[in-house]
Amino acid sequence: MAEVIRVLIVDDDPLVRAGLSMMLAGADDLEIVADVADGSEVVPAVNEHRPDVVLMDIRMPRVDGLAATQLLRSRREPPEIIILTTFDTDDHILRAMRAGASGFLLKHTPPPEIMRAIRQVAAGEPMLSPPVLRKMMGYVAEAGVDPRRERARALLDRLSEGELAVATRVGRGLTNSEIGRELSLSVATVKAYVSRLLAKLELNNRVQIALLVHDAALDA
Repeated sequence: MAEVIRVLIVDDDPLVRAGLSMMLAGADDLEIVADVADGSEVVPAVNEHRPDVVLMDIRMPRVDGLAATQLLRSRREPPEIIILTTFDTDDHILRAMRAGASGFLLKHTPPPEIMRAIRQVAAGEPMLSPPVLRKMMGYVAEAGVDPRRERARALLDRLSEGELAVATRVGRGLTNSEIGRELSLSVATVKAYVSRLLAKLELNNRVQIALLVHDAALDA
C-alpha cells in the first residue's frame, strides 16, 4: 500500500476548501489533515498537523500565500508547497518560485492533475502547469539585462562540470529519470547530485535551481 500523503488546504474561500477536500477524499493515498482560511493560520496548522504538502492560495485577507510560503520554507524540514490560484501573472509566478514553492497550478486545473501534482511534489519533483512553465521559460528572453544574472552566474561557477550538467537539465524541467537518461546516470545518482546542488547553492528546492539557471541564461 502506498504511503499516505498528508495535505493542508489554505484558501479564504470556503467553497474552494470544501471542493478540494471532496475531490481529494477520493484518493486512497491522500489525506486532508486540515484546512484554514488565511496565511496567518498556516504555521499553527503545520505545527499541529505536520502535512507533507500544502495547497496554498495567493490572495488572502491578512497574510497572503507568498508570505506564508516564505515563512514555511524558512523552517527546518518544511512541507512542500503548491501555489493553487486564479492568478498567473509573471510577478506571481516568479515571487512564488523565489519564495520556495514547489509547484504552481491554476484553480481550473483538472482534478487528476492536481492529485498528480501533490504526489509529484511529495516525491521531491517540482510541478508547474504548462502555461506557467511557458511563462517561466520565456522569462529570461523578455527580461533583457537582468541585475540578477551576474549573481546567478557567480553561484553556478561554484559547481563542478557534472553538477552544472544536472542543474541545467533541472532548469529545463526534466525529471530525475529523464536527467539520468540524458547523462547516463542512475536515478539515485541524479538525486545525490540534486541534493548537493541544493546544499552548495543554499536553495530550498528544484524550482529554485531552475530559476537560478534561468536567471543565468544557461537553460538554452
